[in-house]
Amino acid sequence: MSTYADLLALAQTDVSAPLPPASLAGVFSRPPFVLVPDTFNTRDLGLLPGSPVRPGLLYRSGGFLGGVSAEGKAALADGLGVKTMVDLRSVREHERQPDPVVEGVEGVWVQPDDEDAGVKLERFVEGDGEQGYVEMYLDVLKVYRGGFRAVLERVRDGRGEETVLFHCTAGRDRTGVMAGLLLTLAGASPETVALDYILSRVGAEPAREQLLAFALKGTMAASPDVPGFHNLSNLKISCWEAFVRAAEREYGGFEGYVTKTLGFSDDDLVTIKRNLVLEN
Repeated sequence: MSTYADLLALAQTDVSAPLPPASLAGVFSRPPFVLVPDTFNTRDLGLLPGSPVRPGLLYRSGGFLGGVSAEGKAALADGLGVKTMVDLRSVREHERQPDPVVEGVEGVWVQPDDEDAGVKLERFVEGDGEQGYVEMYLDVLKVYRGGFRAVLERVRDGRGEETVLFHCTAGRDRTGVMAGLLLTLAGASPETVALDYILSRVGAEPAREQLLAFALKGTMAASPDVPGFHNLSNLKISCWEAFVRAAEREYGGFEGYVTKTLGFSDDDLVTIKRNLVLEN
């Protein structure tokens, strides 16, 4: 397993500098990264340094690169033992490229409550873009609550035994918020949660050009030089911490969001927490 310090140092590399292929090969071959053909940014939440989550229970991932081959499907269903795959993407993204059908894996997509609000690059200009990230991630909690609820229902009802993979397009923002919520409920330290968040800087590197094009189109930016675009493309722990503080004010933290917004009972919350760390 890669050490916390090694992963943190690599993940803090500015996005403007491509990561050395030799460094990536070494990192991707070790936990928490999981090699699944046709995917990228695929990780086991339980194998992150310092994570209290049971290994093999929850996987996070980016989208699928041009569909999934037979080898990729076998790796998901047989290699990882995934039973449920939850798609945290918008209507347009889901319709343009639906998740692959994998035998033995339940595919779940809950239509978002609304379309994503357009990203306002001017909100990402100041500092490291903290204000823009706060607004974007609070919007994720509102728009994708159906998908978040679906993941938590599987954790609650699976007794710590049903393996779930959740993903969006980059496996970075929507997936990152979902992962941060789960790790926090499991009792992970803020440092561990923040590391998982910025590791997408590393995990998304194989899809660097595709994701750049996706971001340019989504923001309608004429080029990567538009003010605010660099901060939107980069990942900083300060932005995650600003969002966590905002979620505390808005919902009373992730626990308040799970009970008051997603509608889980206090007993459900206890069960979810227990199942996240349950030993077989």
